[in-house]
Amino acid sequence: MQLGTHECTPHGRDAGAPNGSARGGSLRALPPRGGRTVAITGACSFLGRNLIGVLEEDDTIARVVVLDVATPRTAGRKTRSYRVDLTQPTAAARASEILRAEQVDVLAHLAFLSSPTPAEGWAHELESVGTMHLLVAAREAGVRRVVAASQTMLYGPHRSNPNFLFEGAALRGIEGCRFLADKIDAEVQLTRFASETGARTTILRLAPVLGPTVRTWLTRWLSRRFVPTLLGFDPLVQLLHEADAIAALKTAIDVEVPGTFNVAGEGVLPITTIIKLAGRIGAPLPGPLLRRATALLWMGGMNEAPASFVDYLRYLCVADTTQARDALGFEPAYTTREAVLDFGGALRLREARLIREAIA
Repeated sequence: MQLGTHECTPHGRDAGAPNGSARGGSLRALPPRGGRTVAITGACSFLGRNLIGVLEEDDTIARVVVLDVATPRTAGRKTRSYRVDLTQPTAAARASEILRAEQVDVLAHLAFLSSPTPAEGWAHELESVGTMHLLVAAREAGVRRVVAASQTMLYGPHRSNPNFLFEGAALRGIEGCRFLADKIDAEVQLTRFASETGARTTILRLAPVLGPTVRTWLTRWLSRRFVPTLLGFDPLVQLLHEADAIAALKTAIDVEVPGTFNVAGEGVLPITTIIKLAGRIGAPLPGPLLRRATALLWMGGMNEAPASFVDYLRYLCVADTTQARDALGFEPAYTTREAVLDFGGALRLREARLIREAIA
């Protein structure tokens, strides 16, 4: 699978969507269609832009409808793009109008941040309030199928976690971590929406995504020459290759199986092994020192995650993927080890200036 790392273009020049509404104007007459119509939020995220590229090549997809503030360059002839900012109060009305007019069959909700941000207020408006706006629109437009991306990180790293967390386990996150809390709230809303409307809703809880082109807090942490770890702790970790993340979303769009599913590559590895396989050097630090340094660097905008993420270096947070295999029929092509090796190989090539740096 060739994954796109293209930037997004503003709606002022709506690439690949000649029939779309570039600046939120009136909807135009639809062309005849002979397949499904899929609407996507978060189209400029890594998951969004690459899923659009895959849908463009699928003969069973008639139209791809982008609801975002910009258009990814993976958009092609099938894509119709509309400016929708989920943080705005008018988002629900605007999205409802588009979903109804475009006769959307499946709504893929991917408008979630892959990395923490100090702009917590804006992140809350995007993920928690934005999900509310979108689901109000979906209800009004009568959308019957929703696919949403989530994360296994929402279970949280806790001393009492079992070896493998099943989908029914509580989403405990980390106390005081807004990055996780907003996503948990969005999941609650999606589950309630499915219960109240009967819409067939599929939620994919993806393990941390790793690969040669994706850029997240995890890839930045592993890109350091000396990777900070927690002295005396080495929990097992599972990962998901970037290509499998896209393939899982495409599978969920195709198979129409409602429910919540953990998705991860086969196998788990200790953090120290992951660091070695990536070609880096572990730098174990005492807990108080690591937390203090992480907090200060985060406040100064020089760290990839807040101090609360240190808990993921301390406790287990590994999900069981049996349901995804048995109900969705999804088998990842890459193991956790292979995802790390693919990332590490690309990292070494970038450092040798043999390939371009991936775009976030």
